[in-house]
Amino acid sequence: MRFTPQFRTTSIYVVLSVLWIWLSDRALNLLVHGQAELSRLHSIKGILFVLITGALLFWMIGRDLRRLKAANHTLLQGHEQALRVLVSAMDIRHKETGDHSDRVMRMAVGLGRLAGVQGKALQNLSFGALLHDIGKLALPDSVLIKPGKLDDEEMVVMRQHPQLGHELLQRVDFLREAGDIPHSHHERWDGGGYPQGLRGKAIPLAARIFSVVDVWDALITARVYKPAWPESEVLDYLRQVAGSQLDPDLVALFLEHYDELKALGRVPVG
Repeated sequence: MRFTPQFRTTSIYVVLSVLWIWLSDRALNLLVHGQAELSRLHSIKGILFVLITGALLFWMIGRDLRRLKAANHTLLQGHEQALRVLVSAMDIRHKETGDHSDRVMRMAVGLGRLAGVQGKALQNLSFGALLHDIGKLALPDSVLIKPGKLDDEEMVVMRQHPQLGHELLQRVDFLREAGDIPHSHHERWDGGGYPQGLRGKAIPLAARIFSVVDVWDALITARVYKPAWPESEVLDYLRQVAGSQLDPDLVALFLEHYDELKALGRVPVG
């Protein structure tokens, strides 16, 4: 039979408290006969009881919190593994190069750290980057992997994927706060993007960070509709679109730490 952590902690505390009170009262009554001395020792005993049981509770609660943290970490790892399998299948369907989604996730997290993102926000950035194109699962192959340029009607269909991705993530409790990148990574710094036409810092920071990495990756790797660009041309393009398509401060940060971030993109998936 398994007991809950709350029941186990409370039971140990109650048993030890009852034993302390009963045994210490009997010991004092046997050893001390003066009423004044007995009263003073009972006060001291009460203070010791509070101190000892407080320390005991501190240790027991800390132990259970460490177990809970370990369990949450294991659960998070399970979520990440499941997402990686989904994303790998998605990249195969999209005919992306290599581990595209995982690669841009690693680089976006690296750029996010440099930009001061940390804690829960960094975790949400990681999940959002990994699932940035999750909405494309709802698109037909005739649009998604078309080898040539999309016509106007096909482009309308393609531009639905950020909203579709956002809606998909809202159905999953632990991914609801990770929707900024799937929803907003096609917004532009000058307001000319989609689906909401956000401008400047109205675009969520995570999406602005990811957009720099995503544009770099889209240009420097071969796709079904284009060859890879030379690296020097890709970097020149980033400089050209800083302040129009991309956040200029984040482009500058990316270029300043380019070798470090590019190395993150080369790290094999463990």
